[in-house]
Amino acid sequence: MEKNNAKEPLLRIKKRDDLPFLQKAAVILLAVLASLLVSALFIYFVTKLDPISVYVSMFNGAFGTARRTWITVRDTCLLLLISISLSPAFRMRFWNCGAEGQILIGGLTTAALMIYFGNKTPTFVLLLIMLLVSAAAGGLWAYLPAYFKAKYDTNETLFTLMMNYMAIQVVEFFVDFWDKKQSHSVGIINMQTEGGWFPRIFGQQYFLNIVIVLVAMVAVYIYMHYSKHGYEAAVVGESVATAKYAGINVPKVIRKNVLISGAIAGIAGFVEVSGISHTISKQTAGGRGFTAIIVCWLAKFNPFTMTIISAFIVFLSKGASQISSDFGLNEYASNIITGIILFFILSSEFFNNYKISLRHHKKEAE
Repeated sequence: MEKNNAKEPLLRIKKRDDLPFLQKAAVILLAVLASLLVSALFIYFVTKLDPISVYVSMFNGAFGTARRTWITVRDTCLLLLISISLSPAFRMRFWNCGAEGQILIGGLTTAALMIYFGNKTPTFVLLLIMLLVSAAAGGLWAYLPAYFKAKYDTNETLFTLMMNYMAIQVVEFFVDFWDKKQSHSVGIINMQTEGGWFPRIFGQQYFLNIVIVLVAMVAVYIYMHYSKHGYEAAVVGESVATAKYAGINVPKVIRKNVLISGAIAGIAGFVEVSGISHTISKQTAGGRGFTAIIVCWLAKFNPFTMTIISAFIVFLSKGASQISSDFGLNEYASNIITGIILFFILSSEFFNNYKISLRHHKKEAE
């Protein structure tokens, strides 16, 4: 009998069965602890600083004062809303990388309404109009790549990325059009009158931001898990062939869910312009559309899980800025610390989905 001389690989990677929630949480927790340890080594040996002091500074940067806490909550809400917007598209494996552009278009329509009607229309009425128009604008901006995907099976990743650059140019055009001082900026819109700004509720400037995000989170969760439309999106994501066999109109499902995705991203633009910055520029989205992809993917499209991940990423961002200020580190050093932590968290997803086994040495039968 000939011996099989082919050697097994030293390491084998196998797909895991679905792990229980607590085991997944334990893997992520271990990844966070490992990232803090590696970051501490980097801090101590490279920057010559006390790691504990640096971590305390990071915490103070996010929660050191009441104002900082509210800003952290505000930014978490915005990132969470953008992440939620990606869920309907991602659930059916439509990779919407165009949230940046959809945010910009939603913010642009909000800014236009604030400029032309901010001092002429009652606040509540104007806010409602801006909400609806920004949702329509973001949805229509997303609908174009969805239409071509559904009809011609185009690459949605490239298409939506291209739409981002188009949105930047559209925003730049209108900024220059509205700019009367040739400063390449519209400045703070309605600074004196606060026309079109979110009102303070219970004395809190960002209370309405939280309400909008909570409503969106619950609505999307119900839509994705308890509605016929969410079920159809899940089936399309699992297998287009199965969806067609079950009688699901796949092109319609694609167009509908991407329209919803873009509409929520457009609302995020409305929240940013009317509720936070009160201005519009090509920097309005601030890269959050891409960060939201990480949040959405890590959360497995679950809006409630996205809350924790969004808060953690915003915490890291605020903390990185604070340690740069407190210890005189350049932004690259603080970003390396943030990058180490994110790398370990993202790596935890691999170990939650796959297992590594070593080669087994078996005695060959003579």
